[in-house]
Amino acid sequence: MLDQRGFDLWADDYDKTVGISDEEKTYPFAGYKDVLGRIFQIIMGKQNAAVLDIGFGTGTLTTKLYEHGCVIYGQDFSPKMIDLAIKKMPGAYLCQGDFTQGLAEPLRHQSYDFIVATYSLHHLTDEQKIAFLRMLQDCLKENGQILIGDVAFETREKLDQCREAAGNEWDEEEMYFVADELKSVFPNLSFTQVSCCAGILTLPR
Repeated sequence: MLDQRGFDLWADDYDKTVGISDEEKTYPFAGYKDVLGRIFQIIMGKQNAAVLDIGFGTGTLTTKLYEHGCVIYGQDFSPKMIDLAIKKMPGAYLCQGDFTQGLAEPLRHQSYDFIVATYSLHHLTDEQKIAFLRMLQDCLKENGQILIGDVAFETREKLDQCREAAGNEWDEEEMYFVADELKSVFPNLSFTQVSCCAGILTLPR
């Protein structure tokens, strides 16, 4: 797993690295642009939405939302990622914080139309995911939604198939979403498979 220094070093080349994997339709970023595009369209259905982005990185998605009138809040633990993002979104409310420890204090007292996490929460264990999602649900406005775009699968069997196909490229330190297993805790969760390894999980308040 990358630590803060690792993400800082990767920040300049992050978008390029992701793009190569997406274009080649390989694990782990096959479907990346499609995932972000679908989430963007969902959020655009609400004018001037208040959006919290967890682990926003260089602001690839949130910059587009910001440019289209959304009020952007965000949390990331990499100072360099924050510096890159704030140049694109000078009016956004961006906080540094490690989401494995929960939301940064200033963000806990806001309420959001959408809470977004793209390719970030796979750094949490399954138990941490559940606790964090419950915390995030409490921060949603009425009819709000959590939208998670990540390496994700409908079943554990599908995950195992992808692991086998990826071979040595598979990252054993990352803990990917299995929708069927989360539904036992969050019955109203829905899941859309976007590519061989990417999906979108939707969780309302």
